[in-house]
Amino acid sequence: MSLRHALLGLLVFRPGSGYDLLKMFNTSLGYVWPAKQSQIYGELTKLDATGLIKVTDEGPRGRKQYSLTPEGHTEARRWLAETEEHRPQRNPMLLQTFFLGLLPREEAVARLLRHADTMAEEYDELVALRDSEAWDKDALTECGRLVLEHGLRQRVLEQEWARWAAEQLREGHPAKPPAQDPDTPAPE
Repeated sequence: MSLRHALLGLLVFRPGSGYDLLKMFNTSLGYVWPAKQSQIYGELTKLDATGLIKVTDEGPRGRKQYSLTPEGHTEARRWLAETEEHRPQRNPMLLQTFFLGLLPREEAVARLLRHADTMAEEYDELVALRDSEAWDKDALTECGRLVLEHGLRQRVLEQEWARWAAEQLREGHPAKPPAQDPDTPAPE
């Protein structure tokens, strides 16, 4: 998936300014596909240049309202119908977990438990979002609720895994870091 297709998808449902689209990312899409303001505005400029969207209104301070063109709508539908993403997920926590043996056991356990706590906090935030919205307004919000449910379930899974992994480390034998090269200074 790309930012380009996320923006096209949002514009299928309603026209919006860069600010409107950024707000949608910050309150919903950011959980699954984060984007910065500069990325969104840069991609809107590219989409406009390729004819997939067009500026339909300009307001004060250069505010532009974007709408999807027929070509943009066709591209959004093509992406949904024809493109299946099978790329591996990047997960910084799992990457760190792979190397937790470099830390003293108690620090490694604490790191995993902090991750579990973070997932619990994010779960609570998602529950608050779920409970604050009417999820039957339109197809965008109905499908957004499906994504939100994935986020809720993922946070529960990660909490359970992190607590399990911490317990595994607690019960295991102390891990020894790899032998250090004698020419390399010891960490302080």
